[in-house]
Amino acid sequence: MKWNAPLLAITLTLSACATQRPVVYQATGAPGALDAAIAECSRLAASAGAQPTSAAGTTVRDTAAGGALGAATGAVGGAIAGNAGSGAAIGAATGATATLLRNLFNEPAPNPAYRAYVERCLRDRGYDVVGWQ
Repeated sequence: MKWNAPLLAITLTLSACATQRPVVYQATGAPGALDAAIAECSRLAASAGAQPTSAAGTTVRDTAAGGALGAATGAVGGAIAGNAGSGAAIGAATGATATLLRNLFNEPAPNPAYRAYVERCLRDRGYDVVGWQ
């Protein structure tokens, strides 16, 4: 039972780092050809300097912003109740935790430069990318 929380945290962290894949309209050809093309285009995008996602930096920034917003609203609530300091501390902890959990459950969108590179590469190989999943 004591391993449930760490296991859940690891699973959420890994799922937050997962990248999306392009969805191709009516892919035809040899089985595995599309997967090979996606892998090659992804590798080329990375070698050109485009990173698949920037979720880690976004999560840290959003968590800090959530904490600041929580602190401000908590201070207002605490001031009304007579203790702005405690309200700010409770609000900051609540806001940061809520934002962190929201970001862990949201699937990161591909970096725009990475996405554009992979889409163009696949288009050059005859594939029509209709979206990402």
